[in-house]
Amino acid sequence: MRPLSTADLLAVWDLAANQPPARRTLALLAACSDQSAQEGVVELSIGQGDERLLALREQIFGPRLASISSCPACNETLEFEVNTSDLRLSSDPKSVASIEMEYADYRLRFRLPNVLDIANLEPAAGVEINRQRLLSCCLLSARRDDINISAGDLPPDVVIAIADRMAQADPQADVQFALTCPQCGHEWSASFDIGSFVWSELNAHAIRLLNDVHVLASAYGWNEAEILSMSPARRQAYVELATR
Repeated sequence: MRPLSTADLLAVWDLAANQPPARRTLALLAACSDQSAQEGVVELSIGQGDERLLALREQIFGPRLASISSCPACNETLEFEVNTSDLRLSSDPKSVASIEMEYADYRLRFRLPNVLDIANLEPAAGVEINRQRLLSCCLLSARRDDINISAGDLPPDVVIAIADRMAQADPQADVQFALTCPQCGHEWSASFDIGSFVWSELNAHAIRLLNDVHVLASAYGWNEAEILSMSPARRQAYVELATR
């Protein structure tokens, strides 16, 4: 991973601001990858991509994450903090080019979904349609009694078995928080979407940076590149002086 400058952060924000969430994630991963590794970004498994986003988040904002969740039983809002190290799960999807398994009378071979597979889904198409598209991308072969079976003809229990095996091979792709409501005692699991989380923080950070540029350019006539090249502490000191 390469470190991102303040100008880099604004550039990727500008590029991805109007993109769907999965495309934003792809843009972030591309931005923080060395040029020699750019082409390989699209082949990262979901878990590999999430692991890099955790590292990117540490680089920009540090390891502590402040999160909130609402209790599904009483709607109480929970505020809690986690460390990025707590969100890293043990997995090695690099070694899994394809997975073979037998389930009932089916012999199956498939690969893990990658970040490009997710980015190519259509948010407006609906969950079930996108699940079928994703399965069609990842299924390499399915046979029953020496007859080839298409992804669309697999029964639901076989599809569930494939999804479970994918989750076992790439656990980083589905991080869950085990939460307990202090108000009513209800316990539940909440999914953590690192891509959406990092983008939300980056979006707020970019807007603050643009405000700093506006203030300092108006006050001193400096251009954007000059302002962004300053250290955060120096830039903030000038903003405070300019807004007195």
